[in-house]
Amino acid sequence: MNRQSLGGIGRSAYLGDLLALLAGASMPLAFAPYGWSAVAMLSLAVLFRCWLDVRPGRAFWRGWLFGLGMFGLGIAWVQTSVHQFGLPVLAFSVSVTALLVMFMALYPALVGFAAQRWFRISPGASLLVAMPALWALVEWLRDCLFTGFPWLSVGYSQIDGPLAGYAPVGGVFLVGLAVAASAGALASLPGERLRALLTLSAVWGLALALSLVSWTRAEGAPVRVALVQGGIEQSQKWDPEMKDRTLELYRRLSERYWGQAKIIVWPETAIPAFGSEVKDFIAEIDDRAIRSGTDIVLGLPIDDRDGQGRIVNYYNSIIALGSAVSRYDKRHLVVLGEYPPFPSILMPILRSLSIPMSEFSHGAHDQPPLTAAGLKLAPSICFEDAFGEEVIDFLPQSQLLVNVSNDAWFGDSLAPHQHLEIARMRAVETGRYLLRATNNGISAIIDPRGGIAGRSPQFIAHVLAGDVIPRVGATPYVRIGNALLVMLAVALLVIVRLRAPHGE
Repeated sequence: MNRQSLGGIGRSAYLGDLLALLAGASMPLAFAPYGWSAVAMLSLAVLFRCWLDVRPGRAFWRGWLFGLGMFGLGIAWVQTSVHQFGLPVLAFSVSVTALLVMFMALYPALVGFAAQRWFRISPGASLLVAMPALWALVEWLRDCLFTGFPWLSVGYSQIDGPLAGYAPVGGVFLVGLAVAASAGALASLPGERLRALLTLSAVWGLALALSLVSWTRAEGAPVRVALVQGGIEQSQKWDPEMKDRTLELYRRLSERYWGQAKIIVWPETAIPAFGSEVKDFIAEIDDRAIRSGTDIVLGLPIDDRDGQGRIVNYYNSIIALGSAVSRYDKRHLVVLGEYPPFPSILMPILRSLSIPMSEFSHGAHDQPPLTAAGLKLAPSICFEDAFGEEVIDFLPQSQLLVNVSNDAWFGDSLAPHQHLEIARMRAVETGRYLLRATNNGISAIIDPRGGIAGRSPQFIAHVLAGDVIPRVGATPYVRIGNALLVMLAVALLVIVRLRAPHGE
């Protein structure tokens, strides 16, 4: 091989690297607020082609570059939170965000390495079976490992399309498998034209058929709800001088809905004080709820104290008041934001960053649903709604889903839009209405098909009122969670592996 040929190979390799990076950088366009869902399939198709005919190490590198582009643009909002509400030093916030992005990029890198190291038979088998199955399985692992970070899982990009029909059956990761299989089929054209067309027909035809199925059914009359959004800036939320004004704001915004709505919902930590510090206010709200016949669900931190009045534990909680009193403590806490994994090392750092409420305790895993207006509500707080298998812990006995959140940490970025998209998928997976009350938007009433029945504007005080219908029954996903996706992906990989030439 002459020097000119070697130069051509080198240029081709670098071009593949660049294509992988650009494909990853385009991926966030598939998600909210853009919603160009086809980009997810096209981006993965380019990546899959970039993995063909390269050694495992090169496939790892290209997967990492893809992840660098995808997460580098898709979760850049992390820098906003760290800079504005942590340490306002640009070098620090950029470094923390860059480290997170580089770590998350390891997941697609792992897919590329595994595909070329253990599951390479032929281009058709790799593109149509191995790469899609590995992609879906690794996305599921991203949901599980190191407390989980399932943000930008490709299935979310299909919330408004036919492939969402898979969500009630196998959850967002089964939708992701369908996206990856479609990408593999596109990447295999024109060499595997017949198999590609058969794959696309099967994947999309089954999705359309499943989207026609009603997995749950309405039970009872419509219920009037009111979601109260205070619109308080994060920089002011925990200011002690703002506490009384915050309580008065929520009291005033709710006033006209007592006796009109059946359920009022306030967002995560709407009350910016420990429960023990606002007992009179809570008693007042409870009394108003009882007298008006309107139950209220609200977020606040709840503290446990010892005999000397010192705080022993405190929880990020939701309480329901009125006809029945119930409580839910957040179970899936955000690392560093809500608890330190290595307290002796990290707590001094967190205290120096002045991050409020950064030492929460984990709620018990066997908590019952909330009760309001005679209904059972499946609760989640903020980031918890990104984990479908945790939401279904409260089903099928719950008739509604409720999520209270605070996306004010992320300012005017992609995060609130992406978070709303995630919440919509939970409604589809469970076949339930979801009430989403946030501090400064986007609050929303989401129907069982993932449609937005009503949404609030961002960054202002607003009350979103509407009707929801309680639903009963269980989707397949409620019954078995992510097990179907895992079994299917593993089965596909076993088949590919068994067909691999002996000795590979």
